[in-house]
Amino acid sequence: MDDSVNTSRWGVTVWTVAVFAAFLALGFLFAGGEPVAVAVAAG
Repeated sequence: MDDSVNTSRWGVTVWTVAVFAAFLALGFLFAGGEPVAVAVAAG
């Protein structure tokens, strides 16, 4: 694997996880927690 490709892939992975965590945290704060589990399960 090329180093630049490997770094880029990790960058995308980190950003994806960070954005998902941010949306989950915002949903938890605004919805009170329980509806977030339903939203995640619904996809």
